[in-house]
Amino acid sequence: MSHDRLAWISEELADYERRDLRRRLAVRGGAQRGDGIQWQGAKLANFGSNDYLGLATHPDICQAIRQAVERGGWGSGASPLITGRGELHARLEGRLAEFEACEAALLFPSGFAANVGAITCLAGPGDVIFSDQKNHASIIDGCRLSGAAVRVFPHGDVDALRTMLCDAGGFRRRLIVTDSLFSMDGDFAPLADVAELADEYSAMLLVDEAHATGVFGERGRGVCELLGVESGVH
Repeated sequence: MSHDRLAWISEELADYERRDLRRRLAVRGGAQRGDGIQWQGAKLANFGSNDYLGLATHPDICQAIRQAVERGGWGSGASPLITGRGELHARLEGRLAEFEACEAALLFPSGFAANVGAITCLAGPGDVIFSDQKNHASIIDGCRLSGAAVRVFPHGDVDALRTMLCDAGGFRRRLIVTDSLFSMDGDFAPLADVAELADEYSAMLLVDEAHATGVFGERGRGVCELLGVESGVH
């Protein structure tokens, strides 16, 4: 008996169309730049990009990338554990560690991969993660994939977080995860209070500074530097 096992896809798409929920990708002209983007022949102000500092199209960076590709090619070819990490990657990790004033840095191909990779390494079955309600989707996915128990506390509510920490007995390790600057609302996490709770309840604290690095702090190290809580972030 013949049966179209993928017919449901067309049905789902038709339902999205009826509810005006179907998304289609628009094609812009040229690169995203700090001073705007090209759209159908017009130049528009761009308030949707994460490239706050305009580094993606900075002439010096573009030139450095061209030179690096000419010297080392394009693509890793294999896992660094198999063929070794590239010299440029090692140098960049060293420079990032110096910039962040930390022991070491580790490169990921994207911010999404960084959150998923870090969280799944720090927590697993038998552990518990406390996650802010408005954390980025990459943090949420990392929490789910870790296999740890997940407790979501109301956005920025340190009293609720304290109660959850107090009630979380019987777990091997505790991990608190939060954005520092929340991308959707543009507000700061109460990091000083969160860091104090992490210390009080012997919890690890992981802070995502994706939207704050290079923007806040005396040396551009983010909200943790701005609020003076870098030593409390593990």
